[in-house]
Amino acid sequence: MALLVQKFGGSSVADVDAIRRVAQRVVATHNRGNDVAVVVSAMGDTTDELLDLAQQVSPQEPPERELDMLLTAGERISMALLAMAIQELGVPARSFTGQQAGMHTDRSFGRARLLDVTPGRVADTLRAGSVAIVAGFQGVSEDEDVTTLGRGGSDTTAVALAAALDADVCEIYTDVDGLYTADPRIVPTASRITRITIEETLEMAAHGAKILHLRAVEYARRFAVPLHVRSSFSDKEGTWILVARPLTAALRRDGSLRPEGTDPHQPEQTTVPPTSGEEPMEDPIISGIAHDKSLGKITAVGVPDRPGAAALVVGAVASVGVSIDMIVQNVSTSAAGMTDISLTLPEADGTAAVAAIRELQHDLGFADVIYTSHIGKLSLVGAGLRSNPQVAHRMFGALAEAAVNIEMISTSEIRISVITDQRDLEDAVRAVHTAFQLDAEDEAVVYGGTGR
Repeated sequence: MALLVQKFGGSSVADVDAIRRVAQRVVATHNRGNDVAVVVSAMGDTTDELLDLAQQVSPQEPPERELDMLLTAGERISMALLAMAIQELGVPARSFTGQQAGMHTDRSFGRARLLDVTPGRVADTLRAGSVAIVAGFQGVSEDEDVTTLGRGGSDTTAVALAAALDADVCEIYTDVDGLYTADPRIVPTASRITRITIEETLEMAAHGAKILHLRAVEYARRFAVPLHVRSSFSDKEGTWILVARPLTAALRRDGSLRPEGTDPHQPEQTTVPPTSGEEPMEDPIISGIAHDKSLGKITAVGVPDRPGAAALVVGAVASVGVSIDMIVQNVSTSAAGMTDISLTLPEADGTAAVAAIRELQHDLGFADVIYTSHIGKLSLVGAGLRSNPQVAHRMFGALAEAAVNIEMISTSEIRISVITDQRDLEDAVRAVHTAFQLDAEDEAVVYGGTGR
């Protein structure tokens, strides 16, 4: 018997039939002798519909506290309906809001961060032999206000709950059969990844891959929570995300040894991921390609090339709460002793960041600020990239053959990212994917159409 946390996204609980299908899957897992806690998102487009209602009532800017109160209604609907559907199948189930499940957060409405998770009522429900269902995306602040964790927050709820319960695995159910070497909507022949490290997954999530939320992956790495990404519309095995677990993690909570993985042809029974030590030595060096269409680029032109200048520019952006993605500083050819500083950031934050940098113009003495929207980013991810010099050569060669111009380059131990014009991004993804022979024979299936 294992303890599983199963998370179902909005496309998996989009309507009554989908909720019944999820209930059958949960009950089947429970009836095999497992303890099951479930985390659900809002049904389909419910969150967007609630946002539209708020905008109609409060066109300028809905109060953050009340907006969070409104948006959490979507997950409460899902959790209650799923609990009813499970009970109709003869299995006891209880639903819990984020507050009831012990999801304690800070006071940042709309983007709250978890401070503590104390799922006492959830654990009691599991011990009683019932299925526990938790509303994702939400929590409660220390002054007992309802908060939301931001877009993708249900993933974070699921991983945090799995960590607090010491679950054997956290299963993330979506509308595709796992993680792919590229977005199957852009590259239909993308290959499904069977196993990937948590570090590679972090890079993929941070640079545009939409299947897993970045904060959830960070939480999984910090607390060594094994993840299994799979589809709620099929029984395929999905993708195992491997984490380095402490030696004691090989034991069950009662002190007995965990069983080894079961027959891979019976994916519904698989609860323990393969260990990283079992990976073949000749695994491909490239894990996948992530892309992001939501970026803008700011360039401070003619910045005096002296110590502290870059810190002032970056500090100004940080002061308005904007996260910087990439930074490049070049010596300007137009005047001696001057430099240009370019940075990329979420396109939605461009106006605020430009205004903050312009406030420095008089004191710092730079010439101008240029903002470019519709920026695209492509990231090639794989273990050991730095030790293989041919990877960058092949990547840049593929982009050149596709007539895609590179504007900025950034690298890490396991990633190479380039900035391009957004209009060229999809062609760039397909060109690089083919160059590294990542295409599969069969086309990937996107069951629900959203990728979540």
